[in-house]
Amino acid sequence: MTTIYNKYDKKLIADLPRVLFEGRVIVIQTPGEARRAVDYLLRFPRLGIDTETRPNFRPGGMNPVALLQVSTPDTCFLFRLNIMGLTTDLLRLLTNRKVLLVGLSLHDDWAQLRRRAEFKPGNFIDLQDYVKPLGIEDMGLQKLYANIFHQKISKGQQLTNWEADVLSEAQKRYAATDAWACLRLYDEITRLKAEQDYQLVKERTLPPAPPCEGGE
Repeated sequence: MTTIYNKYDKKLIADLPRVLFEGRVIVIQTPGEARRAVDYLLRFPRLGIDTETRPNFRPGGMNPVALLQVSTPDTCFLFRLNIMGLTTDLLRLLTNRKVLLVGLSLHDDWAQLRRRAEFKPGNFIDLQDYVKPLGIEDMGLQKLYANIFHQKISKGQQLTNWEADVLSEAQKRYAATDAWACLRLYDEITRLKAEQDYQLVKERTLPPAPPCEGGE
């Protein structure tokens, strides 16, 4: 029986073993490469997706989404939208009604992607909605993954430059991990629901610090 928590204390995550996507990571920078990648991806029943945007530290400013990550269980494609834009073939993927696209906080991702090209999302599911029947209240990817798998997704690359001429290996692995993690979470949550193989425990937090002795 899998134990899950309605809330997971962020302080507990630091001591968990780190998880990192170890499959193939393929960077896509041209429309031709995107066409071949989309043809490949549409063979799968479901895919994990996520996006990255170069941070803007000025109040009120927001850059266009720079990267779209789409992952199978063992291969993640990184589409560099800041270089090639949201191509016709990528729109074919995002609007398809056959392959299930799994992400987290997809409302935000769709809004960001629509700044590049208008489209109507096809077959997708948001993990924030999918996990609610289990009683989980913490909806962030890092907390959700820690809760289900007891592993830590590092967020160290989140605020790096996603429009750099060349993405670093750390950036590529970080981006791939987020998309792949969404897919893995979906599969495990589906299993937990189908088999009723979980028990919900209220609050997963660190114990309070002991009171100081001897007064102030």
